[in-house]
Amino acid sequence: MAEAKFIANDKLTAWLDELSGRMRVLAPTRQGDAVVFAPYAPGQQVELDAEATAPPKSAVFPASEELLRYDYRKDPENLGQVEVELLPTISPEPTLVFGSRPCGARGFLIFDRVYDGAKYKDPYYLARREATIFATIACRQAENSCFCHSVGSAPGDATGSDLLLTPVEGGYVVEGVSDKAAPLLESSLLEAAGDKVDQAKSLREKALQEMGDPQDFGPASKKLLALFDNLGFWEEMSAKCISCGACTYLCPTCYCFNITDENAGLTGRRVRSWDNCMSFQFTMEASGHNPRPTKAHRLRNRVGHKFSYYPDLHEKIIACCGCGRCIKSCPVSVDIREIVTRAMDYQPKAVEEAAK
Repeated sequence: MAEAKFIANDKLTAWLDELSGRMRVLAPTRQGDAVVFAPYAPGQQVELDAEATAPPKSAVFPASEELLRYDYRKDPENLGQVEVELLPTISPEPTLVFGSRPCGARGFLIFDRVYDGAKYKDPYYLARREATIFATIACRQAENSCFCHSVGSAPGDATGSDLLLTPVEGGYVVEGVSDKAAPLLESSLLEAAGDKVDQAKSLREKALQEMGDPQDFGPASKKLLALFDNLGFWEEMSAKCISCGACTYLCPTCYCFNITDENAGLTGRRVRSWDNCMSFQFTMEASGHNPRPTKAHRLRNRVGHKFSYYPDLHEKIIACCGCGRCIKSCPVSVDIREIVTRAMDYQPKAVEEAAK
C-alpha cells in the first residue's frame, strides 16, 4: 500500500482542481438547506464539515438511468414484419467521489452482494463501480442519529473506501486503501504524513469510543421473523409514518428499482429508476391486488429486509450502514433503531402477564 500523505487545508482546493482535470469529481456542495454531491468546478468551495444530506449512491446507481435504446424497423416488403434493434448504453465516466463519510462508500458493499453476485451480475452497475473512486473523510464526532458501530462499522471505517482522509490539525492525513488510490497520491501537493498517521489513528479511535457501547442487533433476524404475522406490532410501529419515502431515497443501502419503457413512435428507451418500498404502488399488481396494502405491511418489509432477510442470505451482514439519515431526515421522527430494539425486546402479552 502507498505511503500515507498529508494535504494542508490551503492546498486542498488546488488538489481538487488538479484531480478534476483528469476525471469527473463529485463533491459535497450546498444547495439551499441541503448538501448534495454535485460536479466540482475548479476553485469551488466544498462542504466537508457536515455529513451530506444524501449519500453518494447516485454516482454508481443513478436515480434514473438509461439502460438501452431501441428502434423498431418495418420490413418494406412485409409491413407486418418488424425487427427490433437494441442499442445498449454503458459508457461510465471515470469519477472521483470526494468528501463522503465512510458509511456512504461502505453502503456499496451491500449493493455488491446483489449486483455482483455469483449467479447474477449487473453490467451497468459493475461498469460504474469500476470507474468510480471514493475518497472518504473519517468522522471526528458522531451525530446522535449515527449508529455505525452497531452494524459492524466505525466513524473511521475504511472498508469500501479507496482513500481515507482523517482531519488533523492543519489539514488531512490521506491514506490509500485500494489500488485505485495510488495515482491520486502522486500529486506534488501532498507531503509525507510522518507522525501525523498516529495522530489520525488516535482521533478515529477517540471518535469510536465517544459513541459508547454498540447495540447488539444480532438477535433481530429471528425476532423480526417471529413478529412477521403480528400486524398489531407493525401497526403500532408505523402509526406515525406518512409513507413519504425519505428513508429509502436517502438510504445508502436501498437498491430497489423499477424499469419502464418510454416510446416515441418507432424509437424508445428503457429506463431504470429508484423505487420506494414505502410506496403503496411498490407491490401493486396488474390485477389490482396489493400484497402489502398498508404502511404497516410496508414498514415490516423495509425493516425486515435490512435486519433479517438480507442477513439470512448474506452471511449475517446487516443491510444498513448506520448513517442515521432515515432518522435525521424523517419528518415524523421514525427511528429504525427503536423499531428493531422493540422487536428484540417484544414479549407476547401472555408472557408479560405470567411474569407479573
